[in-house]
Amino acid sequence: MTTRRLTVAQALVLFLAHQHTERDGARQRLVEGCWGIFGHGNVAGIGQALLESGDRMPYLQGRNEQSMVHAAVGFARQRNRMSTYAVTTSIGPGATNLVTGAALATINHLPVLLLPGDVFATRPADPVLQQLEVPHARDVSVNDCLRPVSRYFDRIWRPEALIPSALEAMRVLSDPVETGAVTLALPQDVQAEAFDWPEEFFAERVWRVHRPVADPDSVSDAVEAIRGARRPLIIAGGGVHHSGAERELAELAERTGIPVAETQAGKGSLRHDHPCALGAIGHTGTEISDDLAREADLIVGVGTRYSDFTTASRTLFANPAVRFVNVNIASIDAHKQAATPVIGDARTTLRRFSEALSGHRVADEHVERARVGARRWAEVVDSATRGAGDERPGQAEVIGVLDEVVGERDVVINAAGSMPGDLHKLWRARDSQQYHVEYGYSCMGYEIPAAIGARLADPSREVFALVGDGTYLMMPSELVTAVQEGIKINLVLVQNHGYASIGGLSEQVGGERFGTAYRYRAADGAFTGDPLPVDLAANAASLGMRVLRAETNDELREALRESREDPRPTAVHVETDPAKAQLPPEAWWDVPVAEVADRESTREARRRYDVQAAARRHHL
Repeated sequence: MTTRRLTVAQALVLFLAHQHTERDGARQRLVEGCWGIFGHGNVAGIGQALLESGDRMPYLQGRNEQSMVHAAVGFARQRNRMSTYAVTTSIGPGATNLVTGAALATINHLPVLLLPGDVFATRPADPVLQQLEVPHARDVSVNDCLRPVSRYFDRIWRPEALIPSALEAMRVLSDPVETGAVTLALPQDVQAEAFDWPEEFFAERVWRVHRPVADPDSVSDAVEAIRGARRPLIIAGGGVHHSGAERELAELAERTGIPVAETQAGKGSLRHDHPCALGAIGHTGTEISDDLAREADLIVGVGTRYSDFTTASRTLFANPAVRFVNVNIASIDAHKQAATPVIGDARTTLRRFSEALSGHRVADEHVERARVGARRWAEVVDSATRGAGDERPGQAEVIGVLDEVVGERDVVINAAGSMPGDLHKLWRARDSQQYHVEYGYSCMGYEIPAAIGARLADPSREVFALVGDGTYLMMPSELVTAVQEGIKINLVLVQNHGYASIGGLSEQVGGERFGTAYRYRAADGAFTGDPLPVDLAANAASLGMRVLRAETNDELREALRESREDPRPTAVHVETDPAKAQLPPEAWWDVPVAEVADRESTREARRRYDVQAAARRHHL
């Protein structure tokens, strides 16, 4: 057997450079490169190996460990999970900073490879710098925090243990059911230890992403249910995008006339002006989507996990006779809502549905009701998003102006606050990869690094990151990376002086917006004084961004156009008018309210809550 003597870190980097995915004949690297911040726990191991690897494993310098994971996840999402990045950190705080990003990746079923340093395997000094001492378990380190948020976790105590673990890590990363964060914790002494590796470990390896075919009986049961339904509704989730099943979904809808509503992850499954498209569903849904969901006698879920926003906390599907058919690659999601489960790839399954439903079409009045409702909602969108040119924009108007400026293939990224709800209801998606809102974990700080990742994944697309002041203050550091690497992103920095989304929610649950405004403390101790004199535009400029300021709708429009044409990373700062009301939700969301309280606002909120909560039901 031919061997090659390398350190564990050198062997791992070389191994990763030879891993590929393939689906439908298209091949790409599974691990495109490695983000890293170096400390004593990885500088002499992975750091040295990346230095030697050169172009075989491109390196990107990050500023925050969490944001490096977000960048890798944004890249993976834009590549439809077929490719990702690795992320390396030192031990201690560098490693624990990975936890939030790992949770986001795993919850959203998006692949990322985490390579945190770890304490010495040989324990020459104990404790070492940044080591967590656990008296009852000496094999525990801070990296164990990553276990519950990783789809696969291993600590490489010996060099030879890397071979099976690395192969298992690639299997999980490339498996559409299993994928998420994968963690290989690397003790710092083991990283630098030499070993004689079999040459076969470094051979080119292709991980084929298969399209599992659903059981014929399950397909027959589903088709029978669809044929027997009078008011069916399709809910398109993120699995439509991950499978690349947008065309098949459109063909099924066109043949049968079944209207299609979309979850946050599924938005853009149909182009916004498709005759069967209803837009968003659930708590942040459109009026017509939620009305049809309440009346539906059959829900056909495609690639959705039925989050509480989608189901309006189990209050949306109100027809006593409603039944569910779920097409999903994951058994856990296919069986939700006591559904008829169809476990298989969305693209192949929807094709089989179309073939089996040849000649079948829902009643004309159902089709017409959906189309009239969609046209009526389009008018609502026009009214909400179009403002006077010389006025300060409301948040909906910011979305409307951006809608005018973006190109067909441009990408819009957002994650947290009130903006995802407005985007879900108001954004007119034109391309299947245009709408990039992370709402599985709804993580503030995702947008900027994810925009970098999306741009790296497809440099032919302009990428716009919509960021509120709350999110910006949490994690603006990767702007420095965009400037350093010349990665063109468009940052839309929306200043509204606080946590606008939670402020509104606080008011609804009787919290009176407590602790949600970025203002000086008033004499009574509340944060109700003047807005803080924070200049976020100046901050972005200090990090190297070109910054444009806009105060009106017309100025915003011009600034966004200028930003889009500029090859440099550019920020557009705009302050919104909080007096311009947002559209109210069309369905409920369950946030429990205190059962007893001294304040009347809370007592009244509890009365409203009890009325809404009474409509919850389990679908059995």
